[in-house]
Amino acid sequence: MAARIIDIAEFPEDALREACARLGEGLPIALPTETVYGLAADATNPAAVTRIYETKGRPRFNPLISHMADLAMAEQHVEFDPLSLKLAEAFWPGPLTLVLPRKPESAIHDLATAGLDTVGVRVPKGSMADVIRRFGRPLAAPSANTSGQVSPTTAAHVFEDLGEKLTLILDGGSAPVGVESTIIRVEGGNVRLLRPGGISAEAIEALLGVTLLRPDGPSATIEAPGMLASHYAPGADVRLNATSVSSGEALIKFANVSVIGEAQAAGMFDLSPRGDLAEAAANLFSYLKLADATGAKAIAVTAIPSHGLGEAINDRLQRAAAPRE
Repeated sequence: MAARIIDIAEFPEDALREACARLGEGLPIALPTETVYGLAADATNPAAVTRIYETKGRPRFNPLISHMADLAMAEQHVEFDPLSLKLAEAFWPGPLTLVLPRKPESAIHDLATAGLDTVGVRVPKGSMADVIRRFGRPLAAPSANTSGQVSPTTAAHVFEDLGEKLTLILDGGSAPVGVESTIIRVEGGNVRLLRPGGISAEAIEALLGVTLLRPDGPSATIEAPGMLASHYAPGADVRLNATSVSSGEALIKFANVSVIGEAQAAGMFDLSPRGDLAEAAANLFSYLKLADATGAKAIAVTAIPSHGLGEAINDRLQRAAAPRE
């Protein structure tokens, strides 16, 4: 039986009641966040967490983010250092995940952390926080899609991919940020950027007065979600920094740039004709899906500026273009 879809704006109480009922049964549900749609289940229930991995086909060495209703709930499960607390107070609720030491008394299950002694925690905006508050326990929630594929930014995206595997999808419209959360880890006074995302590195550096440390290259150690080399991939191959497009390729461009041969593209999509990186981030996954749906053999993507949210956009595109495993 296909998943039931409930519009949160139209039926808010029904949505909350049904969501908590399914979560209480140990079943994963799909629900909107400000970043992308999440596949959520009780982070304290090992059977529920296992169902997340099974539904997505996700490797179990890849940890899950545990979402909290508020900072007070997060403090029940993880230890905050002063810099991480400053970040939480500034950017929560919002698209920032902090990797922090798990408290011994935390009920978050080892399966959700992939056996690590740290937890990625986040306080989301909007209806997901309402669900967590009503449910009373943290929700483990990766993106609501088959592992490694393009993340969903609408309920329709989730239904097309996982609709036959789920019982409930909450529809909150299009995700406004459109890329996953920024992931930060503070260690010994150093602040490391594990994954660029919906909060720009510049905003974090301005708040803390420090320069973020970035990885030199792919790491063999998975400390947080989104660190696999190949990820966020459509069915078609992805070609970056394109200045021309060949027959049979779809084109994704930015800021209305002219591209040689664009008239012969299988489909053409502009992430933001006016050159707005926030608009481009919000459109990224949706346009990758639309370009893939043209049946093109490859998707050519023009260069995207690397500052601000451009860092997160380029991170997702580089992983989408990486050799498939």
